[in-house]
Amino acid sequence: MNRWSRRLAGMATAAALTAGLTAGTPGGAAADSGTLRDYLVFYAPGAQARAVDAVRAGGGTPLSTETKLGYVVARGPENGFAETLAADAAVAGISSDRRIGYATAAQAAPAALAAVPRTTVTRTAAARTGTSDIRALTVEGEEPLAGRQWDMKMIGATATGSHTTAPGSRKVLVGVIDTGIDGKHPDIAPNFNRELSRNFVTDRPKDSRGRELDGPCEFKSCKDPVDWDDDGHGTHVASTIASPINGLGVAGVAPGVSLVNLRAGQDAGLFFLKPSLDALTYAADHGIDVVNMSYYVDPWLFNCTANPRDSKAEQLEQRGVIVGMQRALDYARKHGVTLISAIGNDSIDLGKPKVDITSPDYPLDSQRVRRIDNSCLSVPSESKGVISVSALGPSGRKAAYSDYGIEQTDLSAPGGDPEDGDGAEITRAVLAAAPEHMLRAKGLINADGEPQSASVVRDCQAGTCAYYQYLAGTSMAAPHAAGVAAILISRFGKRSKDGVTMPPADVERLLYATATRKPCPAPRAYVYRSTEGKSVHVCEGSKSRNGFYGRGVVNAAKAATTPR
Repeated sequence: MNRWSRRLAGMATAAALTAGLTAGTPGGAAADSGTLRDYLVFYAPGAQARAVDAVRAGGGTPLSTETKLGYVVARGPENGFAETLAADAAVAGISSDRRIGYATAAQAAPAALAAVPRTTVTRTAAARTGTSDIRALTVEGEEPLAGRQWDMKMIGATATGSHTTAPGSRKVLVGVIDTGIDGKHPDIAPNFNRELSRNFVTDRPKDSRGRELDGPCEFKSCKDPVDWDDDGHGTHVASTIASPINGLGVAGVAPGVSLVNLRAGQDAGLFFLKPSLDALTYAADHGIDVVNMSYYVDPWLFNCTANPRDSKAEQLEQRGVIVGMQRALDYARKHGVTLISAIGNDSIDLGKPKVDITSPDYPLDSQRVRRIDNSCLSVPSESKGVISVSALGPSGRKAAYSDYGIEQTDLSAPGGDPEDGDGAEITRAVLAAAPEHMLRAKGLINADGEPQSASVVRDCQAGTCAYYQYLAGTSMAAPHAAGVAAILISRFGKRSKDGVTMPPADVERLLYATATRKPCPAPRAYVYRSTEGKSVHVCEGSKSRNGFYGRGVVNAAKAATTPR
């Protein structure tokens, strides 16, 4: 299960945790002095040998070296090892090689689940069974569920828009760094590149304290196949990018491009640092053109290199995350990978963060309250070279949950917001493919395959049935931008040994140039009202760039026709 709902629950306890602000005591149980741990030791330029010597001098053992990103994998004592290495000028950062983050998932809206009927759509039997005939809402030539895809209409990714003029090229490879992709889903399989897909994680049934994390392994090796997704998050993202036009379900932004699973997230929705580094390095070395990163890598929501409320080891770990991810992102971008990220779902002005109440999130229930400032970074959304995307609801307003910031928001895209209007409606979220086995495991469909929640839609055409779910979040916004980037690369990329390639700087420039400019609301202090009360977000900047919408809303139709 994705950990986003866990964080939302944690927000409700903020008042109870506030006392921790004055204490400043790091959370989590102290480890035994004899416990060993694996570390990623990032060395300064030209200092590999000295860093290896420092590892040995500190009582550790070098296990391997990654020269592309400049780090040593080492094993050393849990207590004192990081602090000892930090004193050596050869060491640029050091981070534990452990689970340190989670996917930026959808914000659920339970109250909305009863707002619309449970739905099964068939091409011939809708009237007979009393279910909705979605075709009545679609344009000739569109997919059966296109009438539910308000998000695609918002950006012009429709049968009368970019799907006709520039659906994308199969040679363009879009990597989804996430919880996996259900490569056998009928509305993903035609565009799924199994040969290039990789899984960089191994399932962990329990965390380091013996609490259930991923749960029992589904496969003997605890290594899921490359076409598997227990969470559903990665499959939803992939579907939004490139579900094909095949007469079934939905179509993605760029229905003609190829999808590559670069799994870096656990079944629980948590992420290790090293799998993220491995995924980015692999993308760079194998001709991936775009990667979507709808998550952040961290046990810390914000990485602070010198927060006095953190221990020295914690400061070093956060520094290692910032340094390590930046090196991986730089390496990928240098090799032609355009980097897209979700900005985050905490309703925070990232230029003015004040409190982090959710970190560290591993081991489970280790979080505490700490004051932070703008020197603290959310990674990868605030890393250099990354295009960060905020989320919009169906009305076009910034979603209430979406983070924002004049320095941080690059683009905006539909991500869904069930409360964007009167009451709460789950159909205001984004609809995309969902793994059938995941829905069964969660009780969202019954033994007969019938949806048991308004958040799930089944579409059956010509004897084939497929499932889709409504989710909302900046996780859902980012893949719209990734899809538009794929359209641009399909049109303007040059042939390469791996298919096509296009400098990320050119992709970024055209993404911005084709975006629909959107000014701050008036008044700029926008009031959001919900069942939980009201909140005020202040939009800074001009129409050409502001904290809510960045340089504008991604526009697939314009990207499909713009001259270079």
